[in-house]
Amino acid sequence: MCMVIFAPHNEECKNHFHLLFAIFAFATCGGYSGGLRLSVDCVNKTESNLSIDIAFAYPFRLHQVTFEVPTCEGKERQKLALIGDSSSSAEFFVTVAVFAFLYSLAATVVYIFFQNKYRENNRGPLIDFIVTVVFSFLWLVGSSAWAKGLSVFGFLNFILWAGNIWFVFKETGWHSSGQRYLSDPMEKHSSSYNQGGYNQDSYGSSSGYSQQASLGPSSDEFGQQPTGPTSFTNQI
Repeated sequence: MCMVIFAPHNEECKNHFHLLFAIFAFATCGGYSGGLRLSVDCVNKTESNLSIDIAFAYPFRLHQVTFEVPTCEGKERQKLALIGDSSSSAEFFVTVAVFAFLYSLAATVVYIFFQNKYRENNRGPLIDFIVTVVFSFLWLVGSSAWAKGLSVFGFLNFILWAGNIWFVFKETGWHSSGQRYLSDPMEKHSSSYNQGGYNQDSYGSSSGYSQQASLGPSSDEFGQQPTGPTSFTNQI
């Protein structure tokens, strides 16, 4: 069971959520259809039309949706169109969702059946990290462009992909090389400190030994001290 979404070594579960939310994104937007109902009430009730149905759907080229309304001047009718064109942002949003779905599906297959190839030469994690960053950016752009459509799943996909960046980055060689770079100076510092302490101890022991050796007079000097007064007495 995929209970933890962002587990560091649970790539299959994370891609399951990517697949799920990508499906929700392009299904809710690409399969959306709606409608309006207008009412035109004229003074002459026979010319009124209280039920004018207008249908629209993805990709929301509203300026191409036309309908006819009575002019309240006899039987004449006027052809009108809705205002707005949201096709570019809607199509971009759906395109990002489709490609995110396809990549998540391919990544899931690689994680399950080609795990050794994925980690070989650190190429798989690097590609996965770069693609995850790109899709996070695309989800942000697409969701912002389609924000007027109140598409909640776009921002949820951005949060999901952006939150996955750190865990994909930990699988790359950039993260491991950074850890080695931080650990090497600390090891060198500790080894130099231990070496300095050893030299200091050895130096202290040797200097102490030399000082003890030089404290007392030598046997020759001790023997020569009484000869001074003896020779002085003989001269007197």
